[in-house]
Amino acid sequence: MVSEELAARVRAWIEDDPDPVTRAELVALLDAGDEAGLAAAFAAPLAFGTAGIRGPLGPGPARMNRLVVRATTAGLAARLAEEGPLEAQLVVVGRDARHGSAAFLAETVGVLAAAGLRVMAWPEPVPTPLLAFAVRHLGAAAGVQITASHNSPQDNGYKVFWRGGAQIVDPLDVEIAAHIAAVDRPGRVPVADAAEAPAPPAEVGEAYRRACLALPRYPRHRDLRIAYTPLHGVAGQEVVGLLADAGFVDVALVDAQHEPDPDFSTVRFPNPEEPGALDLALARAEETRADLVLANDPDGDRVAAALPSQGGWRVLTGDELGCVLAEHLLATGPDDPDRIVARTVVSSQLLDRIAEHHGVRHLATLTGFKWMAKAIADLEPEGAWPVLAYEQALGVMVGGAVRDKDGISAALVIADFAAGLAAAGRTLGDAVDDLARRHGVHRTAGRSVRLEGEAGQRLVHDALARLRAAPPATLAGVDVAAIADHASGRRTHADGRVSAVGTPPQELIGVELADGSKAQVRPSGTEPLLKCYLEIVEPVEGDLDPAGARADARVERLAADFLTALGLPPDA
Repeated sequence: MVSEELAARVRAWIEDDPDPVTRAELVALLDAGDEAGLAAAFAAPLAFGTAGIRGPLGPGPARMNRLVVRATTAGLAARLAEEGPLEAQLVVVGRDARHGSAAFLAETVGVLAAAGLRVMAWPEPVPTPLLAFAVRHLGAAAGVQITASHNSPQDNGYKVFWRGGAQIVDPLDVEIAAHIAAVDRPGRVPVADAAEAPAPPAEVGEAYRRACLALPRYPRHRDLRIAYTPLHGVAGQEVVGLLADAGFVDVALVDAQHEPDPDFSTVRFPNPEEPGALDLALARAEETRADLVLANDPDGDRVAAALPSQGGWRVLTGDELGCVLAEHLLATGPDDPDRIVARTVVSSQLLDRIAEHHGVRHLATLTGFKWMAKAIADLEPEGAWPVLAYEQALGVMVGGAVRDKDGISAALVIADFAAGLAAAGRTLGDAVDDLARRHGVHRTAGRSVRLEGEAGQRLVHDALARLRAAPPATLAGVDVAAIADHASGRRTHADGRVSAVGTPPQELIGVELADGSKAQVRPSGTEPLLKCYLEIVEPVEGDLDPAGARADARVERLAADFLTALGLPPDA
């Protein structure tokens, strides 16, 4: 039996909903008296944060649908009105190829245009990095990309970029969210004809390609065979064309994954970090005797790389990839102390050692490229300029043309570096090992616990509360030096001293060990996951292999001990 209060909310939504499919779903649930189904659809609205909204497709305010997109866009337009006359402001809109993306783009464009804003929108799917580049290149006030990045097929999302081409940060997200909440009846929001919005000029794509082609350091070396997959996403055409423009013509495609497919039919999750996601790419590489495997996630903002190794293929971790590229770019670039490299706090501290070795500034920010882009932008008036920023989740930003992670330009830089190494009889793996010999083995690993519904939220609350109330004195046999609680902004040292962590508030707790190793935990901002980040620092004395083996064993013990400290099974 559906309560009258819930039934009234559902009927009002049905009346407003412009989509006959989601309207029919709600009507069916209402007619069937499905209280649980309706309660789920009308639970807490999708929260605007992490640069926008993301969630499963379906009817109601707790799902991604045309009416939610309409309300979100009306809130965005209202916030832009505070910046000045709407007719003087440009918003660029793009989309990926997921289910619902074309309809959500039309809603976004229609609401923005009806509000009086100038709007440009691509008629075809485009990678997220191109949208981010276009916002900056065109001097736009904002940009919207309809995408759920590497989420499951049933999800979609709405990502907002602000002037300058970076994702929005606090307090902008809070201000936009307040305007969204003030939209009482989204069905009454005016919507113009989206077909009248022009596409961005072709020169935008040409300028993006020029910026990418300026990044390689070894243009004379192109004797490299590459296996490539966009994992059913929208980056394939751009990457293959860019590689060809740079001289990489020996590229073997994973045909089954090269064209966009919103069902991501050959992978369990379309995330190159997920086990099995690269299986077809590795098989194609084996078949063609490739020297390098490159993969993007579905919207093109992440990149993965693998190379032949004894007995198979070595897939580089996000930390290995980010650090080896930083070393390459710093070693081959101008000797300028104003250069900056950046990482997130959950990424490897090895980047800091590399920066110190080259005498350049390094930054560690909260998780999310929006924070790295902001930190870099804040330093630019002093003459600082970005060389590389990265996060352990396979996100890399090379240079400053795109102020977000860009798996397309990063793929080109990886190929260029690999080709230069190959010409000298070396590999990316050798470059990773060089860093370990110089700075010690920095072995990183992650553990994720998938969350479901209210039970999942309780698990997060209980795990973090337990860690705050009873932090461990040791982990993996090493004394705890400090507990860094980013939500409170306090770092509590083992001797009782308290210092500031120096980051904006975020639900993230780090356990810092006396030998420089670290274990951190946070709930994901984009997926129903509780995520743990682990790093062991193992000195190298003599041969590298024994140090690597010790690091492998220690990081496994650290993971088990940390999960136990969180009240979770050690094999979670």
